[in-house]
Amino acid sequence: MAGNTSTPGATVAGRIMAILGAFDDHHPRLPLSDIARRADLPLPTAHRLVGELVRHGALARTDDDYVIGRRLWELGLLAPIASTLRETAAPFLHDIHAATRATVHLAVRDGHQVLYLERMAGRDSVPVVSSVGSVLPLHATGVGKVLLAHAPDDVRRGVLSSLPRVTPYTITQPGRLNEQLKQIRRVGYATTVEEMSLGACSVATPVHRHGQVVAAIGVVVPTLRRDRGGVTAALHVAAQGISRQLGALPPA
Repeated sequence: MAGNTSTPGATVAGRIMAILGAFDDHHPRLPLSDIARRADLPLPTAHRLVGELVRHGALARTDDDYVIGRRLWELGLLAPIASTLRETAAPFLHDIHAATRATVHLAVRDGHQVLYLERMAGRDSVPVVSSVGSVLPLHATGVGKVLLAHAPDDVRRGVLSSLPRVTPYTITQPGRLNEQLKQIRRVGYATTVEEMSLGACSVATPVHRHGQVVAAIGVVVPTLRRDRGGVTAALHVAAQGISRQLGALPPA
């Protein structure tokens, strides 16, 4: 929590940053009272500033809670790593989209969730719950599994300690998922079968920069029984192309 933000000398900017800093991986939505407490602000001050942030789109109201607003997401896309990833990946994602007619994703890890930087909708009527700027569970999505497989040990332990069931097919056994993550690191791609949405399967591969996995690209299809090899090969080629171009860029 921020400290000393309620003192007379605290700036408005400092108080606003304290409010935004009240949100984190474990607190993505907060009621006003918790925002005030975590930001170390009097409730009336928090109420006034939160209202301003909602009016400007930096926060959004959902029932009795508040969440980070889309305006902050849009500004976040201007950060060097996000904008570089999207710009570099765009032509490769378009190629996959044109070849498969499927929904194509570009995603990064955001704490214990997967954050979608880009989404190109497919023509097939496959249920897809993602949207640009949305976050979903790492353990139930193809791109999420790729990112989880290459995440630091403490992140993997944290995710494996709590595996909520999204559909009847979501893997909720830590041992079974951990074996999948080991296989993903061996074979270089991940799959899901109706684990996030009924009627939707996915394949995903990692994107590297300077030896580190920085993102994942994936395709959502109605079934993996048809053209699985072709989709996986296309993703590998695209991921390698994106990785080569990212590696040729100077550090952000």
